[in-house]
Amino acid sequence: MKTLIFYLCLHAAAIHAQTATPPVAVDAAKYPSLQAALDAVPASGGLVTIPPGNYEITQPLLVKTAETRIVGGGAATHIINKNAEGAPAFILRPPTLDTDKKARLWRVQMADLRVSGNEKSGDGIFAECIEEIYFEGVSIDHHGGSGIHMVNCAEDPRVADCIITYNKKCGVEIMGGHDIVVNANHFEENQDALRCSDSFNLCMNGNNVDDHLGNGVIIENTYGSVLSGNMIEECNGTAVILDRDCYGITLSANVIAHHLKGGIDLRDACGCTLSANTFVLAHEFSVRVGKDSERNTISGNSFCNTYIGAGMDKRPAEAKTPMGVDMGTGVLLEGGVHGLLLTGNTFSGLKTPAAWSTGEVKGVLISSNLCIGCRRDSADKGILFAIGAKGVNLIKDNLEENEP
Repeated sequence: MKTLIFYLCLHAAAIHAQTATPPVAVDAAKYPSLQAALDAVPASGGLVTIPPGNYEITQPLLVKTAETRIVGGGAATHIINKNAEGAPAFILRPPTLDTDKKARLWRVQMADLRVSGNEKSGDGIFAECIEEIYFEGVSIDHHGGSGIHMVNCAEDPRVADCIITYNKKCGVEIMGGHDIVVNANHFEENQDALRCSDSFNLCMNGNNVDDHLGNGVIIENTYGSVLSGNMIEECNGTAVILDRDCYGITLSANVIAHHLKGGIDLRDACGCTLSANTFVLAHEFSVRVGKDSERNTISGNSFCNTYIGAGMDKRPAEAKTPMGVDMGTGVLLEGGVHGLLLTGNTFSGLKTPAAWSTGEVKGVLISSNLCIGCRRDSADKGILFAIGAKGVNLIKDNLEENEP
């Protein structure tokens, strides 16, 4: 009986394989609209090619099939969202999700095209419940929402080699993802570059983040992640924020340059490591450790101003705008911090102490740091680690050199 059932199952599978529609190649030029071309993809998936041209839309383009790749002819394939009621340009979503919360689509990809919007449109690309989603070489700009907005795209989302600019919200917004890769993208003049929340295992490496109206990277309720080798410059807010129970995150080998507020803000982060980063021209703080942050390591970083040698600074002490002045700051500890290792860093040319606290802290070990020319504008240059006297702390073996 078991043998008979086995062969019947094989026969049924063979019949299904013969009758199921195979994946197809769809040339969008042969269809009356882009939506018609997308609708021509069967459930088994396919490749949709969109030739160069300007394609104006007023309603979202719906992608409803798995195993589907949408490819343009580079930036010359330009999808222009004319919607002024907050609708996205693309919606990638299982068609049965409203009635089946477990519905998922697998392996939807977009590459080599431009998607632009306007300040009254929504997201550039909104994706929900797409597993192994992949964006490559996509230009996404001028949307009223975020450039790419992913919700519960849990399994292995990837964003690579895209340019994401001038969006009113985030460049990339990720909610509920894991094993995330965001690599080698350019973000410019969005409100925030990237927001990742309620997720884990974010790898954000080799990105250029420039000129943001708000903050650079915001990570919330996320753990086990790494930000490395990123250039994050000129945010009106803060370069990197870790908040809402972040833990086990490494921030390493990033250049954190020229921010009106701060460099890295550990608002609520535990067990995190900051190493081999360069902080220059951060106006209020280079690193802030919030009262809800514990057991963190800050080691091997450079905190500096625009000193270029021979007693010269690249930028003046005063300028027409704050962004034009020479500036360097150290590490700010809020009262209540418990557990911090601050060792092996270089602090030079700062207007602040190397590290200072706003109240009582405990379990802080500060050692083997080099301090040159800190508290430049202060009459009292003697206290370079202004940590509250109470609590169990240790400050020792730091080399301190004050300029005359």
